[in-house]
Amino acid sequence: MKATLPTIAILLALQWLSPAQTTPILQVDSKPLPSMDLLLQKVIERATNVEDKNDNLFDMNYQYTRTRVWEYRNSSGELKSREEKRSVENKPQRLAEQAAKLAAEHKPTPPTPAPIVKDGPVTETHSNVRGKALKVKDYSIPNLVKRFRFTLVGREMLNGRPSLVVDFKPANDDLPVNSIADKFINRAAGRVWIDEADYAIAQGQLHLTEKVNVLGGVLGSVWKFTYEFTRLRTAEGYWFARQMDWHLEGREVVVNRIVDYHERKLNEQKITTSATSR
Repeated sequence: MKATLPTIAILLALQWLSPAQTTPILQVDSKPLPSMDLLLQKVIERATNVEDKNDNLFDMNYQYTRTRVWEYRNSSGELKSREEKRSVENKPQRLAEQAAKLAAEHKPTPPTPAPIVKDGPVTETHSNVRGKALKVKDYSIPNLVKRFRFTLVGREMLNGRPSLVVDFKPANDDLPVNSIADKFINRAAGRVWIDEADYAIAQGQLHLTEKVNVLGGVLGSVWKFTYEFTRLRTAEGYWFARQMDWHLEGREVVVNRIVDYHERKLNEQKITTSATSR
């Protein structure tokens, strides 16, 4: 399951385009809520068996504009550095171009490697904090789930679809720590909205419950971290992340900084070529 969930937490909106409106449904007028155990089972099944295929189908059938913005501020909130990237994502076209290029060179098509971003010296205008440590792709879904205590708090309408609202917090104060990521995950709490029909996580909000030190505080400390994402559903049933935002306040080596990250998928439209994923 990819980073749309998105991320540092539990199975770890564009406001001017598609705000995620939530309207409570009175429980007396709705069907009974499922048990928490059954809901977790359904979410884990989808995360394990469906999410990767879902992501590939969306990318193979839809073109969209992806925007990413990093903003770095000093401890006083003064903007010191800003980076913005915009790209039009069309996976069938990209794969076809790669295959054509390699065919002309008589080479087999290799998997696309992830770009390598090298760390540089930490200064007031340069940071190595780019979100890579916030991924949880190396964790199995059951491993993540057992780290939290879940509470089903109700049912709401989210973007016109019934969703089950679940709060989560660390299961206890003695969770295993085998990596830097564990330090963050073990101190994460928040709320997720689970689509009642598909059992996809449609929206999430997360925060740290306490300060996190990296290598005893030598390399850095994080005293505030918030994370939010919203996913939408296409007519065919593909879920995609419309927005992802996180805010971090802490110290990187000797530099105190505030980091904000914003990512959007915009202007999604069906790809009209015959290239599809099956």
